[in-house]
Amino acid sequence: MELRHIRYFIAVAEERNFTRAAARLGIGQPPLSAQIKDLEAEIGTQLFHRVAHGAELTEAGEAFLAAVKPLPEEAAAAIHAARRAARGEIGQLSVGLTGTAALNPLFPAAIRSFRRSYPEVELRIVEANSVVLLSSLVEGRLDVAILRPAESDPADLHEERLIDEPLVAALPAAHPAAGKAGKARGGKTRAGLDLTTLREEPFILTPRSVGTSLHDAALAACRAVGFEPRLGQPAPQIASILSLVAAEFGVSLVPASLGDLNVPGVAFRRLRAPEPRVGLVVAYRKHRPPPLALNFARAARAARPTVPE
Repeated sequence: MELRHIRYFIAVAEERNFTRAAARLGIGQPPLSAQIKDLEAEIGTQLFHRVAHGAELTEAGEAFLAAVKPLPEEAAAAIHAARRAARGEIGQLSVGLTGTAALNPLFPAAIRSFRRSYPEVELRIVEANSVVLLSSLVEGRLDVAILRPAESDPADLHEERLIDEPLVAALPAAHPAAGKAGKARGGKTRAGLDLTTLREEPFILTPRSVGTSLHDAALAACRAVGFEPRLGQPAPQIASILSLVAAEFGVSLVPASLGDLNVPGVAFRRLRAPEPRVGLVVAYRKHRPPPLALNFARAARAARPTVPE
């Protein structure tokens, strides 16, 4: 029994006439009669009384009609749902992000854009370090993530660069260098701080095994101006880094978007040009990425600032 048999049966049952039902279905009357006979043979009982003026349902036909009448609409709804899922318009999307990505204005802008375009998609947000996010993407526990890239990232992930964000110095508020440059406003300062000023300070960074990109970018920035940074107390999250800076354990280099935060005891200072930068990418699996992930990546691209960072 196929869905077309059900559609043919319902048409005859509603029209009470094979000729009118055939015209409604756009087929000939003899093929329609043959299909109904095949259906009756499969069920093992007569569904219609053939009468002079058309066709009347038997008791078996009345029972069969009551059971199958919703099926064509349900099948059409199922087809519509499948097509919407294939277009990434419904379902659940698991989105990962790092702590610093969460604080960049691009992330809420991407979420806002995606939700406006796909309001029926259920979002699940997961915050973790980049190492955990990358493994979760590869293993299928996450669909898409916004994170800081590194050269060691898995080759089977597609990473699309969204922005390159300047690094700024995070200093204890009482540090002598905190007053040597203009106060950070919207991640910017009026004058750049010479990074060599901090060469004797301990640098508080995430361990490389936790945050490869930020760790390497901070080391590269120091080496680019001629010194090897002293590594101080490591901290696993951006919140703990800033807490240790405020407690005067040392200094750090963090993405410029953190300059919008009002962290008691911490001063953010822009660095002298050429400023070191760290990227932010949207990442998902190269092999058969979920349509929802591709739609989110499109929203993230649309959320990029129109002027350079």
